Amino acid sequence: MDTEDERVVLLVVEPDPDVDPDSADHLARRLRAEVAALDVDARLAADGPPPDGAKGADAVTLGAVVVGMSAAGGVFPLVIETVRDWLARQSARHRVSVTIDGDTIALEKASPEERQALVDAYVRRHSG
Repeated sequence: MDTEDERVVLLVVEPDPDVDPDSADHLARRLRAEVAALDVDARLAADGPPPDGAKGADAVTLGAVVVGMSAAGGVFPLVIETVRDWLARQSARHRVSVTIDGDTIALEKASPEERQALVDAYVRRHSG
């Protein structure tokens, strides 16, 4: 439910396949806490209604963080940078899919140059 003044970003933690479900839930909760520190509305999708297109409490919903933020103010690049920093600190090979306005990008560990080029293009498309 985007308005002109608010944007909704869906962050889906896709944990390393070797991670058990409890640890995967913990990963999503840690990412949510870090994003919430940016003074945005960040909640686990499993704690509220499922994101648009999701059917019940599936694996995507369980690892999803819904972020509501002002369309103005440049917060979106900070959210992306927080996700990138979080991924860089993980020892396992997790991914985070970021969806805004129906456009999805999958972030994972990659070379700093590869990540920067990909993220810069994505942020340009969605920054007001």
